[in-house]
Amino acid sequence: MTQEKDLKASNGYIMLFVFLLLFFGSIIGFIILSNAWFILGIIIALFILPGLILVNPNGSRVLLLFGDYKGTVKKNGLFWVNPFYTKKKISLRARNFDSERLKVNDKLGNPVMISTILVWRVRDTYKASFDVDNFENFVVVQTDAAVRKLASLYPYDNFADEGLDEDITLRSSVNEVSDALEKELEERLHIAGIEVLEARIGYLAYANEIASAMLKRQQATAIVAARHKIVEGAVSMVEMALDQLSAKELVDLDAERRAAMVSNLMVVLCSDKDATPVVNAGTLNH
Repeated sequence: MTQEKDLKASNGYIMLFVFLLLFFGSIIGFIILSNAWFILGIIIALFILPGLILVNPNGSRVLLLFGDYKGTVKKNGLFWVNPFYTKKKISLRARNFDSERLKVNDKLGNPVMISTILVWRVRDTYKASFDVDNFENFVVVQTDAAVRKLASLYPYDNFADEGLDEDITLRSSVNEVSDALEKELEERLHIAGIEVLEARIGYLAYANEIASAMLKRQQATAIVAARHKIVEGAVSMVEMALDQLSAKELVDLDAERRAAMVSNLMVVLCSDKDATPVVNAGTLNH
């Protein structure tokens, strides 16, 4: 037997009634009649009792007879099975696992701290019981291994100065990275009969030894990008101003004056501080 088998157990309420009737009836009969045969009834009743099992919603009982797998009871209720069965309880409810923060290297070799949140449940009780030693510990170890592998496949972020053109990064591609993590975990946990419901990156940051330097790097990248937009807008505004002055013939500017005007406008528009105007009361040449 290498697959889960659904076992249909007997009605437990009937056997509970038989137990109560036989047990208390034998005690009463022994007290009243003092017949030793009633002791046999008590022994039979005590033999029936271990066969009663209670299966809660989203629960199961894996049954073995002297090491031989007989089946799994998943139906809810009170049942009676062979008293010699070994009964192992396995929950089928969804479970959360929040992994520890691991220090791993991303695709560029930068140390990052990463953790994952996994939602899982047991799908195949046979595999969970007999194909792995401890399926809960198996989930923990394989999740850590999957996170380490995933982090090594993608860079933390995409930096232009490193010549990268990565579409997927750990920081910005949350959905893509989560899908890749789910697929990796499904392959690893399939042997244990575990179903992966959801896997997400719970924590992601640079390791402490490089966090400060990488923060400055990100800030510098943001500043350069902002300056690029400012310069682009300033050039467009200067061009528009020159075109309108020429079109309306408000002033005749030679090449030198146009260069001076462009220089002044670019300083005013690109400066990170408010410009202080200077009023020229003389001619344009002074």
